[in-house]
Amino acid sequence: MKRFLLLSLLFLSGMMAYGQKYAYVNSQQILEKMPEYQEAQRKLDQLSEQWQKEIEEKYADIEKMWQAYQKEKILLPEEERQKREDDIAIKERAVKDLQKQRFGVNGELFQKRQELIKPIQEKVFKAIKDVAEQGGYTFIFDKANSAFILYADPKADKTDAVMKKLGL
Repeated sequence: MKRFLLLSLLFLSGMMAYGQKYAYVNSQQILEKMPEYQEAQRKLDQLSEQWQKEIEEKYADIEKMWQAYQKEKILLPEEERQKREDDIAIKERAVKDLQKQRFGVNGELFQKRQELIKPIQEKVFKAIKDVAEQGGYTFIFDKANSAFILYADPKADKTDAVMKKLGL
């Protein structure tokens, strides 16, 4: 009786697994074909370059201050030396804070990326969901950034179906 139950359970679980359909997409390939993604990426790149240039200029100013201080250091009284060193350190901290504010984990660039890219990703996700529902797929994996997919049958690739759904 136990064997019969065990075999029945294995048979049913096998049937359930057999009934599931799997597919995959390459989200990076989809995004790269979307003009709105390319435009958002261009805006982010411009913003990043602008902020990076601003920070580099501030570091260059600090370097000039440091070099000027080094030249005059011997001639300055102790109080003036300490004041100049403190000024340089304060400016350097301010630039590092600015760099963190702009490029940090939750910095302005990250927030701008969320603002520009998230709606596009949601549009792609909706198209993937529609393809999954229409095709009866239980799972659709993303091949773009996955180290877990070691092999994928090209017949299971639904990237083109999603791009068609998006009008690309």
